[in-house]
Amino acid sequence: MPLRPGFGKLGTPQTLRTNFFAVKTTKKTFYDYDVSVTPSAQAGRDRKIRIFQVLESHPDYQPHVGYVAHDRSQRLISAKKLPQPLAISVRYIEEGETAPRADALTFTVTIKFVRELDMNSLNQYTEGRPEARDLDMQPIVSALNLVLQQHASTTGIRVGQNRYFFRASATSQPLGLGVEAWRGFFMSVRPMYKQLMVNINVCMTAFYTPGNMAEAMLAFMQNSSGGMPKAFAEKLKVSTKHLGYIRKKAIFRLTGQTARQARFDCQELGGMVTVEQYFQRKHAITLRHAHDLPLLDLGNKTKPNLVPAELCEIFPGQAYRGKLSPTETANMIRYACNPPAFNAAAIRDQGFPDLGLAANAPAATLNGFGISVSPDMAVVPSRVLPPPGIAYQQGRPNVRDASWNILDVKFQKGGSAPSWAVMLVEDGGRDEFRGATDPELVAFLQTFSRKCASSGIAGVGRPRNVLATGRLPRVEVDPHRRQALEQIRQTLAKLIQPQMPGFVLVLLSKVDNYIYPGIKRLGDVELGVHTLHMQLGKARGDPKKQDQYFSNVALKVNTKLGGTNHLLDDRSMQWLRKMKTMVVGIDVTHPGPGSTRGTPSIAAVVASYDDNFTQFPASLMPQKADWNKDAKEMVANLTAAMIERLQMYQKKNKQLPERIMVYRDGVSEGQYDLVLREELPLIREAFRKISPKAPYNPKLTITICGKRHHARFYATKDVDATKNGNTKPGTIQDRGITDVYGFDWYLQAHNGLQGEVRPTHYFVVYDDFHYDADTLQQGTHTASYLYARATKAVSLIPPAYYADLACERARFYLNALLNLGDEQSSVGGGSSRGRLSQDEEKERVYQEAMRLWGNGIHPNLRESMFYI
Repeated sequence: MPLRPGFGKLGTPQTLRTNFFAVKTTKKTFYDYDVSVTPSAQAGRDRKIRIFQVLESHPDYQPHVGYVAHDRSQRLISAKKLPQPLAISVRYIEEGETAPRADALTFTVTIKFVRELDMNSLNQYTEGRPEARDLDMQPIVSALNLVLQQHASTTGIRVGQNRYFFRASATSQPLGLGVEAWRGFFMSVRPMYKQLMVNINVCMTAFYTPGNMAEAMLAFMQNSSGGMPKAFAEKLKVSTKHLGYIRKKAIFRLTGQTARQARFDCQELGGMVTVEQYFQRKHAITLRHAHDLPLLDLGNKTKPNLVPAELCEIFPGQAYRGKLSPTETANMIRYACNPPAFNAAAIRDQGFPDLGLAANAPAATLNGFGISVSPDMAVVPSRVLPPPGIAYQQGRPNVRDASWNILDVKFQKGGSAPSWAVMLVEDGGRDEFRGATDPELVAFLQTFSRKCASSGIAGVGRPRNVLATGRLPRVEVDPHRRQALEQIRQTLAKLIQPQMPGFVLVLLSKVDNYIYPGIKRLGDVELGVHTLHMQLGKARGDPKKQDQYFSNVALKVNTKLGGTNHLLDDRSMQWLRKMKTMVVGIDVTHPGPGSTRGTPSIAAVVASYDDNFTQFPASLMPQKADWNKDAKEMVANLTAAMIERLQMYQKKNKQLPERIMVYRDGVSEGQYDLVLREELPLIREAFRKISPKAPYNPKLTITICGKRHHARFYATKDVDATKNGNTKPGTIQDRGITDVYGFDWYLQAHNGLQGEVRPTHYFVVYDDFHYDADTLQQGTHTASYLYARATKAVSLIPPAYYADLACERARFYLNALLNLGDEQSSVGGGSSRGRLSQDEEKERVYQEAMRLWGNGIHPNLRESMFYI
């Protein structure tokens, strides 16, 4: 990877605080140990955590407690050398018990020395010495993380890699049925230039609401027609006490039988009994819900273990693994959306004590390792970059706070539609028009066509055709809206006959999980026509708001038709126009927790083809989600996609680009090397194949764009902050908390209107062109003003943003698989495909996805920004 070419100088200097805290350690050597537990077959993940809890009170382990840290699984770090060999036998004690039972299992915990970790090499690395650049810091940094997180992992609940939530101080907020939000803290050690730091940030996640399982099931039955979803229950662990001790088990499935119905052979009770009778006779428990609630199976495929829901407790501190509903997501955002000052105070007042870092009572482990953490946020130098000028064909808007108004402007280059059509989706919403001839609809469409015409789009006069779908079947009789979509397909097919319109305007009166994605698939894949949607609840009403809404839709119309909405002034474009340049955006999206297993990932590659860098057609490719376990974030068919994009450029320019700039989204920090190992050769292969006779070697730069980081910045002076306390748009930070050697920076191009603003982290992993810092930083900043469907700078450079949008659009083509995994199974039913193995089932789903995908984007739309 390229070394940093120096620091940027452009912009107005300022000083910021950041959520990084200095870490000091007095020990020069740490000792790294491997931990194994035997018999391993009985030591599952949850039981292993308990084994380590029991181990910590064992007399042979106790003397070392003050200076060791472990991950409760397989690694232990010590500040002093431990005796070798070290093997400790522990008798298993169930949670809630004080002594082992007579039949308790015995485990042997073996702690074996692996290596010494020399802190001097870390010091050389943070000093920035050239010879230390290739040192592998991972073992030391992960050891330090283990030590600093020891207190949190003992007293809190870990979710993911570095996020901790604490029951004692958690303030929970209900999100929806059975789910609540907790606030916790992210924590990670980072080697920075000249010092070691720990990054601490506020984070939110959803947890199952604790309480009695029967009460939770009754709440679902009262509030939703289908009762508790199978997917909600089957990811859940419950605790029982009827055996005399606390036992925690995962729910294998919800059965379709009640305690009164289900029978089994119990020799102890003399033969066949119902579950209700068993609990009455064996445990003297009279069940209240023997007749009205299904039993839980806490066993497995071969050995069922049926337990009544009322004897099971959803215990606190279980992270919710399912997919949040739109309402739950909205509630989560509202709860998480706090101003910067609130989050900074939460880190100081709650985070430091909870994580065991507070100076008055640091975690015992930190003392044992001679580690201290400064309570003060690091202060770093920063700059605010100047915005570019925005150019329209007519009107020169004033850029203020990274946004501008377009009420009276003409697009830089208007697109042209041979004709257009309108489809009224009659789904029974409140704001729906009364059929295709409704006078209010006629007036509405006239206003919209005038807005398009005044913006400079040609051909948008009166619509050629306006058709209503007819009343769609209600959701109750058509739950997956298959009949409704067939009705819509027939209407759309009529609208595009006998001549294909430039676009079809679709008027919706309801939000629906199936209709919108289904129409996009019909337009993009099956019929090959641009579709634009309006939500009538937003589009009708206040004339001022309507004008703004129509302006935003006109931006999309013009972009889809190949027009150019706005340009940057010449000075801001100069760095891109110095030579023939193609800008590329790459992203990969993966199936979420609610998806059917076997659903593919989707990769998108978008690329510019003109010198204005406003049009970015896309190549979309489904790929098996686990096509390569080490590189599942990588793009498998990148060579073919790059060839497609280069051919498009060549077709429009009669030559290939001399320079290619790739902005790669969706890659985590640990995978930067994978981009060079896996994707760079595929890009080079595309260069070789596109020009087999004459060598084609354009200058190539690859920059990774990261949004999933935890760096946050806080203004130190009021004059450097916006009204809501965020840093100003154009804020760039490239020293103090950036990489010791690499070429990276944090850029906040946009104006943070709600909550705490998050900058984008840009990291250059490959650079043939040898850019200086100012050119690439300011160039990335000004390019953030080129996003086609907004009149403001965006948080992510547009090519990467477009690749993300294209991925999201492609998800709609597989909507039935991506979003319906939860709904394919409901309470009480076993899988109809139980005969297939997991791998066969995944392959079957993948083949179904490929059937839905068909030939991908319709040829009519492949050279356009259909996804915008």
